[in-house]
Amino acid sequence: MTKLLGGFWRLLVGIKDGLALVLLLLFFVALYAALSATPNRTVTSGALLLQLDGTIVEQPAETDPLAVLTSAGPALREYRLRDVLHALDTAASDDRVKVVVLDLERFLGGGQVAIGAVGEALDRVRRAGKPVLAYATGYTDDGYQLAAHASEIWMNPLGAVALAGPGGSQLYFPGLLDRLGVTAHVYRVGTYKAAVEPFLRTDQSPEARRANEAVTSALWESWRQDVRTARPKAQLDRAIADPIGRGDLSRTALAYGMVDKLAPQAEFAKRVAAIAGADRNTGDFRTIRFADWIEANPLRSAGGAIGVVTVAGDIVDGEAGPGTAGAETIARLIREGLAKRDLKALVVRIDSPGGSVLASERIRLAVLEAKQKGLPVVVSMGSVAASGGYWIATAGDRIFAEPATITGSIGVFGVLPSFEQSLAKIGISTDGVRTTPLSGQPDLAGGFTPEFNRLAQTGVEDAYGRFLRLVADARRLPVARVDEIAQGRIWTGGMARQIGLVDQFGGFQEAIAEAARRAKLEPAAAGLVFLEKEPDWISRFLRDWNRPGEDQRGADLIGRMAARQQAVLASSLADAMALARGASIQARCLECATALPPRSIADPGGLFRRLVAMVAG
Repeated sequence: MTKLLGGFWRLLVGIKDGLALVLLLLFFVALYAALSATPNRTVTSGALLLQLDGTIVEQPAETDPLAVLTSAGPALREYRLRDVLHALDTAASDDRVKVVVLDLERFLGGGQVAIGAVGEALDRVRRAGKPVLAYATGYTDDGYQLAAHASEIWMNPLGAVALAGPGGSQLYFPGLLDRLGVTAHVYRVGTYKAAVEPFLRTDQSPEARRANEAVTSALWESWRQDVRTARPKAQLDRAIADPIGRGDLSRTALAYGMVDKLAPQAEFAKRVAAIAGADRNTGDFRTIRFADWIEANPLRSAGGAIGVVTVAGDIVDGEAGPGTAGAETIARLIREGLAKRDLKALVVRIDSPGGSVLASERIRLAVLEAKQKGLPVVVSMGSVAASGGYWIATAGDRIFAEPATITGSIGVFGVLPSFEQSLAKIGISTDGVRTTPLSGQPDLAGGFTPEFNRLAQTGVEDAYGRFLRLVADARRLPVARVDEIAQGRIWTGGMARQIGLVDQFGGFQEAIAEAARRAKLEPAAAGLVFLEKEPDWISRFLRDWNRPGEDQRGADLIGRMAARQQAVLASSLADAMALARGASIQARCLECATALPPRSIADPGGLFRRLVAMVAG
């Protein structure tokens, strides 16, 4: 009886705590709604502050309220690329902005194409006669690529510049699968289709290593060229080869010309205040917050004639929020845009490593609906447009990519787990009757029959054959030639242009200009309509709740390098789990993680705990 009463009491306490949490959330939601109903704070003159505490992405992921409330740590903040570019371009011509400040203390990166685009926008600010000042305790690759475009680079005297280049470790699972008794049934086509290698091998295959080395080398050279052009006085090769110098990391960076000034943040603030003016209330420099600037200068799309649809993140079946390319969601957005707006052209912006074959085909068919209505379709590739992303790109009339874009990975695979060995370890067996060799297949408990394995492999081969034909028709190449450059191999945009997978170099603006030209519109007068789901009020509330400056993770160089790698490792674990439970036949590029920033995962520690629990179990 005592145990029963104790359990009942714990249940009541749990209900009480849950209700208190809900009421607290409702209170903050009501407060946010009340504040949102008031006019925006007036933007006065000062320094436009880009405090990039997180990553720059093509399309920020939708905030999961439950994940935020239950997370052991802060979610990774994501900044939309086009918002950053628009903020800088409007700041260049607005007299209220006296200087642009890059706060890179907790910047964790972005795709190389995105970083390059922001660097070009910073150059435009400087050409308009406005200084750009950057500050961080330490600089790594992505942060330094941005800072190189600044007029002045400041660094904390306790900091350092550590440039590592692209590359790193990948997880391989055969040992874990053997320990758990899980059988990974893999069906694939493509010599270079390394996405499934983590389930088959304990290391990279020679073919995958050669392909990855070629791509990372090209990315590294592209990065070096950008930094050299932006900051000619930097002794970049010395900084890469010997960042330690004589032992004083910060003074070594100063001696190499990598930074201009070593000073604490307070001194940096005085320098900004000398340009932008001082805030009488705080004593700091007068600040224009990025979010306030975007709200005061929205990217106008009313009455636009060019529709823009974004395919960002993993391509999945069904519906999905922003940051994930849900096939039905994107198809519906395209259909609604064609039905409700007087569109003259469509631009498809792709920043995706691929995913489900069926979902990729669903989006491709939706894009073709625009072509059937007579609209020209132009594809703009971001940092990554590979596998399923390239599948969708075949629907375009013209494909734009940057030299640092990762594309290709034309290959198909499937992964299905079965657990007959796991069950045998705990004394469970299976038996039954079959009317055909496919009865009860795929039998996750008892194992797969040879007939089912042949069926699955044939399905993958059929999908690969269709992929080849789509590319051959779109690029006007023989199927045999496409097969030679396919096989799952990844290419940079520069390589892809040489072999005919893309038409020309250019970013989003060049793609818009091409779409306007094909639609016989004046590029300057052709407004844009972004066909995407607007964030709901709860997402906006949680986004604003998770403001920059609340992250308590260390800003020192080693802490930031570790934080990025923890996020990358968490993303890799999430990829592996998604691979095992997602669509059976996929066109996905896991190797493309080299070119992507770590994704937003509210509780990366949860993934690690799950992996440890699996091993310990």
